[in-house]
Amino acid sequence: MKDSRAGALIAYAGGGRARWTPRDYASLASEGFGKNPVAYRCVRMIAEAAAATPLVVFADGVRTDDHPLAKLLARPNPEQSGAEWLEGLYGALQTAGNAYAEATGDGAPEELWSLRPDRMKVVPGRGGWPEAYEYAVDGRSVRIGRAADGWMPVLHLKLFHPTDDHYGFSPLEAAAFAIDVHNASGAWNKALLDNSARPSGALVFNGRDGERLTGEQFEALRAQMDEAHAGAMNAGRPLVLEGGLDWKPMSWTPADMDFIAGKHAAAREIALAFGVPPQLLGIPGDATYANYREANAAFWRGTVAPLARKAAGALTGWLGARFPGARIEADLEAVPALQPEREALWARLNAASFLTDAERRRMAGVGE
Repeated sequence: MKDSRAGALIAYAGGGRARWTPRDYASLASEGFGKNPVAYRCVRMIAEAAAATPLVVFADGVRTDDHPLAKLLARPNPEQSGAEWLEGLYGALQTAGNAYAEATGDGAPEELWSLRPDRMKVVPGRGGWPEAYEYAVDGRSVRIGRAADGWMPVLHLKLFHPTDDHYGFSPLEAAAFAIDVHNASGAWNKALLDNSARPSGALVFNGRDGERLTGEQFEALRAQMDEAHAGAMNAGRPLVLEGGLDWKPMSWTPADMDFIAGKHAAAREIALAFGVPPQLLGIPGDATYANYREANAAFWRGTVAPLARKAAGALTGWLGARFPGARIEADLEAVPALQPEREALWARLNAASFLTDAERRRMAGVGE
């Protein structure tokens, strides 16, 4: 029987029970995407760039725009365009490590919808692979199972996870420590501004014969300091002292206060987890690429293009069973950032006189 001999062990571990995503997605989304500008921009850049890469349909080896699958990808549902639907899938993939799409309709799919990953859970089958998916909202859930012919109406896109059989690993989780450091640096800056935008000091009471302030005097003095001298609105306000009080300012050297460099280092780690060159995010102190154009080309070549190809292959494997003979590919020829590389390839092929025209077209990725 054609089956995985290890699948039985995976099925035994799952036991046919629904498995929730093994992490706090809400916290990752709130602290990473919601409060960190670097992670937010990385997710937006990747999702929008990948969604801007056209997906084209080939029927029997010929590109066509009139195929029903091509029309479905161009308008997947009445509420979204093709780019909007893909942006939601790519954004969920970068935020949660998982993205889900649902196909509806009798026979061939008529609409495609994206589903929130935090509401989705996998129901493993006896063979270890998902036999159904459960989507839950406000205590109510619906189970989406396989069709009579074995086709699954849910597509599960996921990033590689080394220790989980059913869920992907989120870049936000990989960058969690760097995100915490970056957010803490921002909170430090905010607190510094709230406290007169400079390090604080100490009030020294020069009492005679070991005399000390009473509890009432201490609380009154602290309340006066908080009310009249704390905050950005009171910055630079003179302090009037009496009764043996002396102000001793406390300060640190620039090396002690060099948390800005640490914040930029954390930002570079976040960008590294997502595969976005720091130059594209305006992060100083990074000279990996000679110029912005080179960094942009590296972003498209190393991050966006593989993601678009992965999505095209997954959609082909999923929808190809309902549209026989159709294949979905990412049209990287239409990406302006990769055009210089294509022009260099065409120049090399044109100079190769020992190749036939058919060989040149095949090597250039152009059909007959």
